Amino acid sequence: MSIPEFLAQTYFDNTVQQYLFFCLFLLLGIVFKRLIGGYLGGILFGLLGKSANELGRPSFDARLRKPLNSLVFFGALFLAAQQLDFPANWNLASKEEFGLRLFLNKGFSLVYAYIVFWTLLRFIDFFGEIMTKRAASTENKMDDQIVPFAIEVGKVLVIILGSLTIMSSVFDVNVAALATGLGIGGIAIAMASKESLENLLGSFTIFLDKPFTYGDVVTVNGYTGTVEKVGFRSTRIRTFDKSIVAVPNKNMVNAELDNLGVRPIRRVKFNIGLTYGTTIDQMKTIVAQLEEMINAHPKTTNGDARVRFQEFGGSSLDVLVIYFVDSPNWDLLIDTRQEINFSIIEIIKTNGCDFAFPTTSVYLEK
Repeated sequence: MSIPEFLAQTYFDNTVQQYLFFCLFLLLGIVFKRLIGGYLGGILFGLLGKSANELGRPSFDARLRKPLNSLVFFGALFLAAQQLDFPANWNLASKEEFGLRLFLNKGFSLVYAYIVFWTLLRFIDFFGEIMTKRAASTENKMDDQIVPFAIEVGKVLVIILGSLTIMSSVFDVNVAALATGLGIGGIAIAMASKESLENLLGSFTIFLDKPFTYGDVVTVNGYTGTVEKVGFRSTRIRTFDKSIVAVPNKNMVNAELDNLGVRPIRRVKFNIGLTYGTTIDQMKTIVAQLEEMINAHPKTTNGDARVRFQEFGGSSLDVLVIYFVDSPNWDLLIDTRQEINFSIIEIIKTNGCDFAFPTTSVYLEK
């Protein structure tokens, strides 16, 4: 039997040649998916120019190698499937009618569309990582805040585009008619998503009004922490306990917000309670030495400290201490407070006095 005769033999309404082409395309897809995927990745990497080199090719491959390989493999699988025909005696319905052909055709289109938009989302992630690194290298904090928001906007647009494409090309949905229907029911949808719309408008208000920027320390709704991200729905705040608090954007706009990050200085105010055994001379000396020590500290605003014998407490002589730390930095604030507190203890002990604590005197009548 000659080779042409062998290739012309038919099994299940398909020739041997068709089966060989099917196996060939499938084998090419399995063997060369990494090579072709890497080539496509090189093209995309080159489109980003010098900006992509800031992160390097390994970072790019870590995000896009898998979706690009899947794209190549399913493309080869599609070409392989085109080489074979279903046997006529199976009496399968056409691709336009409900049946196995329609199911396989729509299923493959759905998977392939998913892989395409998955690749786009990963590409946006990589591009966003480049922009985040560039924003971190600038002194302006506003770009650090805008970049994550822009990445989320890009992802949402890709998801919407992908959903519309799948509905139109895979499920044969009339997108124009669907949009008209949504327009008619827009009021009901707006009422149902009132909270989400308020939070979305709140995010735009934050960008326009700029009550705070990325990295600022804020106090809102009883929470104090550093702003890490402004999203569609909420603003994420990293508290000093290292936990994440998600505050709805409408609350960030409507609630009273104290932006500690824009303070040029930080105030410290507290009382010191001395025992009632402290003499007048000791009190005068302690008050003078404390004020002098605080004003002389390199991290406080010189001349603004106030130390005064304020009142007679229930079990102590109360001395008011007020001073300002010359920086909005939280770490510097607590370090400075610690240094001054150590000095306060030393001054009081040096003058032969002691701190008071709550006491109660009980008199027994004979």
